[in-house]
Amino acid sequence: MKGEIAYKRDYYYCRECRHGESPWDETLGMVGLPHKMTRRLMTEVAFYGQNQSSFDGARLMLRKALGLDINEETIREVTERIGNAVFEEDTRNAKATLANIHNIGNEPKKDTVLYVMMDGAAVNTRIEDENGSTWRENKTVLAFSGKDMIKRKDGGHIITKKEYMSFIGSSEDFKAYVLDVAVRAGYGMVKETVIIADGAAWIRNMCEEIFPDAVQILDLYHLKENIYSYAKHKYNHNSAEYTAWAETAIQKIEDGYVEELLAELPDDEKLPAGVVKLKTYVANNRDKIRYSEYRKKGYFVGSGAIESANKLIVQRRLKQAGMRWSVNGAQAVLSLRAKVESGLWDQVVQKLVA
Repeated sequence: MKGEIAYKRDYYYCRECRHGESPWDETLGMVGLPHKMTRRLMTEVAFYGQNQSSFDGARLMLRKALGLDINEETIREVTERIGNAVFEEDTRNAKATLANIHNIGNEPKKDTVLYVMMDGAAVNTRIEDENGSTWRENKTVLAFSGKDMIKRKDGGHIITKKEYMSFIGSSEDFKAYVLDVAVRAGYGMVKETVIIADGAAWIRNMCEEIFPDAVQILDLYHLKENIYSYAKHKYNHNSAEYTAWAETAIQKIEDGYVEELLAELPDDEKLPAGVVKLKTYVANNRDKIRYSEYRKKGYFVGSGAIESANKLIVQRRLKQAGMRWSVNGAQAVLSLRAKVESGLWDQVVQKLVA
């Protein structure tokens, strides 16, 4: 005879029970687990904990979806516990991949392009650094293969398979996670690897170390943004003048006339904070702005996908009004969100409930 039975848990004094555990706990697989939840229920709670805009929002959703009354603090604790377990496994895998870096690339090469994109975003924490700031930089990597894209009629693309990883910490520690994600996406087994970033020195230096054979591209959007910022200062925010100058400068770079633009720019300028020294910026990135050549090869030249990743993984959950996090708690939630947005949540559940 098959069917469901109702089970109500309560506490009674029992000389034979261990630390308040009932005989049912072992049957249900809850011995030694916190909050007296099964592992599967803990993963369900963690999913809502990372998915909703707050832990209180997760509480309301769990009540509505599953009929469970779980308080906000318990949801936070469970979410962080599951997130920490996921991050610890990511760390073990990343360290193993980095230790094996010299053996990567011996496989036959597939005729496709691997894209790796990186960016940083700040998360507000409860701990001040030596300068009194509570903000910590979260670094995110995205990797996907050219074979995992569908071209839309409007010229855009849909990425059907991708993987994210987010990390709060130094670029030196982050590189292991970057390499690990890239290897799973095909690094070492593809003919071409393309790195697209905003020109940050930490990204450039990291990629030269772990992806020495890759093509590094300065994101065209960031280049345009810096050119416009410079032009506004140059022409005292006169819209007609700075727009015309900026568009001409951008066109010269896109057409391959970088040296011509550099010759026009002054060597020394006094610029306000936030305005890039354009001549230095363009000169330092001249080997990463060959957009005409990149387009002939069919490469992406923009980092819109990683910009979207920061919104999906970081901003929607960790940057709501008034939010401040422990570094450990923020990392736990980021690790879970990265798995969800990478389409890997089912794998997380299978590993944790096995």
